[in-house]
Amino acid sequence: MGKIIVQDNDKSILDILTLVLEMEGFQVCAMQHCDENILEMIDHMRPHIVVLDFKINGEDCIDICTKIKAKYPHLPLLAISCNTNIQEQSSQFGFDGYISKPFDLDLLYSILRSHIPNQKEASIN
Repeated sequence: MGKIIVQDNDKSILDILTLVLEMEGFQVCAMQHCDENILEMIDHMRPHIVVLDFKINGEDCIDICTKIKAKYPHLPLLAISCNTNIQEQSSQFGFDGYISKPFDLDLLYSILRSHIPNQKEASIN
């Protein structure tokens, strides 16, 4: 399955996300803080997708999103948030999509898989 970096400021949400994604077969790197360390982890892990916690104003998240997109323009970035206007905010600030909190697990898996190349096709090429 795919490799994912998941960042959420709320440790309990991060723990749950990590658990359910690993149970579904994803390789997960969980990070609680939205900072420059994410760029280092991307260099090391080479994930298929990055999910960032978009809190209320999203300042830290927007800054990191901009830096990631500058260095890795084709790496899918998703915002995860309980903000009611996350759909508009996520596209406005350069994210490739969003996941609304609270999230439905089947929808979460579907959204993530839509951004990860087919593993069978990837192994043939």
